[in-house]
Amino acid sequence: MATPTRSTQALAGALGEIFVDVRAAGRSSPRPAVVIVHGFKGFKDWGFFPPLAERLARAGFTAVSFNLSGSGVDAAGEATLPERFAKNTYGAELADLATVLDALEQGRLGTAPPGGVGLVGHSRGGGIAILQTARDRRIRGLVTWAAIADITRWDEPTRAAWRRRGHLDVVNTRTGQVIPLSTAVLDEIEAHPASLDILKAAAAIEAPWLIVHGTADESVAVDDALALKQASGRASTHLLTIPGGNHGFGAGHPWQPPDDAPIHRVVEATVQWLATSVM
Repeated sequence: MATPTRSTQALAGALGEIFVDVRAAGRSSPRPAVVIVHGFKGFKDWGFFPPLAERLARAGFTAVSFNLSGSGVDAAGEATLPERFAKNTYGAELADLATVLDALEQGRLGTAPPGGVGLVGHSRGGGIAILQTARDRRIRGLVTWAAIADITRWDEPTRAAWRRRGHLDVVNTRTGQVIPLSTAVLDEIEAHPASLDILKAAAAIEAPWLIVHGTADESVAVDDALALKQASGRASTHLLTIPGGNHGFGAGHPWQPPDDAPIHRVVEATVQWLATSVM
């Protein structure tokens, strides 16, 4: 098999440019594709995303990773766009994902239109992938890593204080930046809860779905994975729990996991699942 190459480009997104990486070993003929969705405070070049994309490309997929337009991160991986992050919403993320999927389907990412499409989403990106899969019949296989099961991630006192101040300070632990998050996502959560109901979407998914979650996840409790599995109720949905696994499955940024880190098992399980469901 040919060695995968990486190409980059930008698409017009909901809050600005969507910076896209495409890794593929062949570009002129149709091959299955996998689109990777990062989470809250994530970006396409964080930690395990580039190695995951490389592994998928070596397995014969076109691997597409991208920065959501509201990620606040530029094409070089620097957090230079905080004003976009401040205005980000679930709706903007869903619109960006649809834009990437449409561009892929139409052959506008420098590869032939794919023979099938899978999604991988981490954390909040897992919730976005669930919502998209429930409404998009193009998606033949889904893998979620440490996915959220509910869009309301803030308790009532926090939301009340957020309203009073007009913003919520979010700390980027990687850079030390403090970014004031506007009330845009809070307004959206309160105005459109039904359209963003992740558990309802989980029940509607027909594509084969692998739910992966660490039992020691410090950011999204493993209870979310159990709720997603129960909401699905389908034999085609499988739950893989990682004993002692944290939110990054033992990986961080930059990518320097030990050989025994759970992330290696998670990546291989993901590739195998998508090879079965998408190829």
